[in-house]
Amino acid sequence: MSGAGQRLAGKVAIVVGAGQLPGATIGNGRAAAVLYAREGAKVVAADRDLAAAEDTVKEITAAGGDAIAVRADVTSEDDLVAMVRACIGKWGRVDVLHNNVGVAKAAGDAPVTEIEAAAFARIMAINLEGMVLACKHALPVMCAQGSGVITNIASNAAITDYPTVGYRTSKAGVVSLTEHLAIRNAEYGVRANTILPGLMETPMAVEAKVGRGGATRDEIVAGRNARVPLRRRGGTAWDVANAALFLASEEASFITGAALVVDGGQHLVTG
Repeated sequence: MSGAGQRLAGKVAIVVGAGQLPGATIGNGRAAAVLYAREGAKVVAADRDLAAAEDTVKEITAAGGDAIAVRADVTSEDDLVAMVRACIGKWGRVDVLHNNVGVAKAAGDAPVTEIEAAAFARIMAINLEGMVLACKHALPVMCAQGSGVITNIASNAAITDYPTVGYRTSKAGVVSLTEHLAIRNAEYGVRANTILPGLMETPMAVEAKVGRGGATRDEIVAGRNARVPLRRRGGTAWDVANAALFLASEEASFITGAALVVDGGQHLVTG
């Protein structure tokens, strides 16, 4: 891609959750897919919304990158098998698996005394089980190659005073899952790390809340920014994508099992 670096030249990356909701800013998954491509990776943009994944691919290919879109619902193991097969069929390897899927209140999350069993089960299926199954089918490819990077997107909700039980519990599980992946697969040259984003100005985090209680977009953003110690500004999807790029690159070749907090210091005052 024109003007891009080559930190991932020759690599192939699967980004699960590479689409996004409509909004004024870019989402975490799309930003990661675009940045990986800018840095030389071929990208499989996977999302349950195929049209959203195709929009991500259009952005990548318009800039001269190489990408394909795949429909994948993380609650369907068959979809995840097909996703990995599509990647292998196109490029013959998997160098990076980037898992970026998560839900909370939209799936019925609530405090522990109010949570419905079905809602808790659905949140765990999407936020945690989906990552387990994506790793299950990408790992054999990476181990056979003798190399690979898994980056799982958790949340600083796992380490802060988060009000609902499903999201916090599932994201804490993502951290533990990643540690398990790191130690059990180190001998095969596979690295696994977690990113814990804080208050990011993404469509899922902001636009989805507009209108609740009459709040405007500007009011929602301002309220979130006020909770961030570092310059009182929220993060962007590029902050998460840049962290993911580092972890996927050779610069992080001796880093595995790490949990990288990207939240402007928010966890230091609310943990």
